[in-house]
Amino acid sequence: MPIFKYKAKNNTSGRSKSELTVALNQSELVASLRRRDYNVVSMSDISDSLEAKIHLILNPIKVKDLVIFSRQFSVMIAANMPVVESLLILIDQTNSFSLKNMIANIAFEVDSGSLLSDSFARRPAVFSEFFINIIKSGETSGKLDEVLTYLADEMEKSYDMSSKIKSAMIYPSFILVALTGVGVMLMVYVIPNLTAMLTETGMKLPISTRIIIAISTFMRDYLILIVLVLIGLAMGARYYLKTDMGKRQLDSFKLRMPIFGKLFKYIYLMRFTRSLSTLLKGGVTITHSLEITANVVGNVIYRDLILQTLKAINDGNSLASVFETSDDVPKMVPQMISIGERTGQLDNVLDKITDFYSRESAAMLANLSSLMEPMIMVIMGLGVGVMVAAILMPMYNMASQF
Repeated sequence: MPIFKYKAKNNTSGRSKSELTVALNQSELVASLRRRDYNVVSMSDISDSLEAKIHLILNPIKVKDLVIFSRQFSVMIAANMPVVESLLILIDQTNSFSLKNMIANIAFEVDSGSLLSDSFARRPAVFSEFFINIIKSGETSGKLDEVLTYLADEMEKSYDMSSKIKSAMIYPSFILVALTGVGVMLMVYVIPNLTAMLTETGMKLPISTRIIIAISTFMRDYLILIVLVLIGLAMGARYYLKTDMGKRQLDSFKLRMPIFGKLFKYIYLMRFTRSLSTLLKGGVTITHSLEITANVVGNVIYRDLILQTLKAINDGNSLASVFETSDDVPKMVPQMISIGERTGQLDNVLDKITDFYSRESAAMLANLSSLMEPMIMVIMGLGVGVMVAAILMPMYNMASQF
């Protein structure tokens, strides 16, 4: 889809603006600007330029943009608007340049005869397999408006949960970074000045003081080396965590972390039940739904568990049979799933499980700051205590001798 760089002037205020935008052609862009009371001063197609490519890279599509797009698209389709017309309207509704470009390309492909789900499938970096299959099921069943509305609801719930998690982690992350920064400053710049007089006196220093002095001296003399080693370790850890073994160890550690372990477990279970319910309501078969859910749950341990469940179903067993033997799944989950299978209300039961863990996760997130504050205070207290014992007490003893 063409990317234009233009300069236009407002007829009422006389103000000029210059920006990059996406349009089907120059005539469409001129008409769009005139509807907003702008006259085009200059315009050029820069689709193949380096500037356009850099602009797309620097403005990636965010999750929030997709949530808003899904909601607006579902409303338009529910109002019986044609797909292409809805997409063309959404080009002007979004503020994200990259999303504008993507929607314009999808509109062109659909207008050329492509299925909407096929256009989404060509962009796996933006649309998940879960999203694509829901759209495909809506196209097949003729209920695209219903599945889009339901999909928008589920995306909003997932986005709200992610936002709450990030918000809850801001305070402890800030404290941790601040404590690390203060500790490094003390060790490199403050402690050497305080301990200089202690070492000059020749008095026997406590073991804690000697340890602090040794650490401070090492950090001061090899600070650049330490930074380089930490960067190397971070890069090595990042590479290792991309391997199958690294992912498995990290995901296993997440489930067994104090405080956060239970929260992660609830989030993964909620993601599983919500995704499976959405796919089943969209008309996707149980086996295909499990295949998709295994890839979107976001944890290797639960992915393997879901794939084992899929194998058990293919062998003629129930959906709850594997979950009943797992220590990573609360007993309530397989019991309720078993009830849903017997009554033929599996999708509704999954919704009930999702609602339950959604409330539990929300309550844990609300209390997370309260749980972290005592831990932070204990860490700060230990740090202050070590400093007092190692530095101030020897100085006090030295002063009391005179």
